[in-house]
Amino acid sequence: MDDTVTPAPASPTVQVRVDHHSAVQLAAEAARTVAESCGLTGSLPDQAAVLASELAGNLAKHATGGSVYLQPLLLGGGMEILAADRGPGIDDLSRALTDGYSTTATLGAGLGAVRRIATDFTIRTEPGTATLACARLTDADHRPRAHQEIGSLCLPIDGEQPCGDACASADTDGCRTAFVVDGLGHGPEASEAAQAALRVFHRAPDRALPDMLFAVHRALRHTRGAAVGVMRLHHDRTEYCGVGNVRALVVTPETARHGMTGLPGVVGWNMPTPRTHTLPTGPGVIAVLHSDGIHPRWAHAPSRFLLRLPPALLAAAVAHTHRSTRDDATFLAARAPGGRFV
Repeated sequence: MDDTVTPAPASPTVQVRVDHHSAVQLAAEAARTVAESCGLTGSLPDQAAVLASELAGNLAKHATGGSVYLQPLLLGGGMEILAADRGPGIDDLSRALTDGYSTTATLGAGLGAVRRIATDFTIRTEPGTATLACARLTDADHRPRAHQEIGSLCLPIDGEQPCGDACASADTDGCRTAFVVDGLGHGPEASEAAQAALRVFHRAPDRALPDMLFAVHRALRHTRGAAVGVMRLHHDRTEYCGVGNVRALVVTPETARHGMTGLPGVVGWNMPTPRTHTLPTGPGVIAVLHSDGIHPRWAHAPSRFLLRLPPALLAAAVAHTHRSTRDDATFLAARAPGGRFV
């Protein structure tokens, strides 16, 4: 890791549906609250509110089916604001990113300001289909965290808190370990199981993957149990170990492949002996973990646009379009440390 940072709070992603212009203010207020919860101080919470307001404002004026998602950075040190919609896309992205550019015909108002204010800003668009944006904000000491190639969304059932899913990640010894847990069912008891699993992960994220599962199993014996998937990303391979219905895939610029779920069982109750699978990876490859609140059909025939998204935008695109509204849903996508790919 570049420095020591307290792990991101294990809270679900905040979603603001932008179906009316009044949602712009809601997004700004939510962004300020998340920024403060992440320990951002001084003018940074206000800057977070501006970023959310600009992105939500574009959705309100020009997009359909849009939402803003707000959450701490998965590796800690700041927050991110994601925007996703279902069209119409931006015809001239370079022009739209010019400070002060605005048009009633296409997206673009405020995007130049977002790029200027954010520590890191990524945007992709496909005219006629969708636009996806990710603005990350950190303080000066944690700027490297804003550029990490990792993204996730963790969404509770509509109208419910807390979330029975959770996810985490940690970088140790040149590797990145990603962790997704889906507490059995949903609601407070599922959340209790998920949070107990996260505490085990954070205590020793570098332990061998089967040992990780055994430790989580012991910790969850007095809970309702969970499905758990864990991946370790090296530069030349990805290791996966899981029990229950957490799905693992490898995404390349051409296809989503090597899909698998964990062994049958419930961690904390009837866990079989976990096994580690090794998946080949290379430059540009993204490793994915997601709970069964994400419909697996997203990977059946993904578009070229989707396959070429960076991890944060891939997570936003899939969760925005393919989540179930009747179950908690988590999607985590990552590359190995130092594996930035444009």
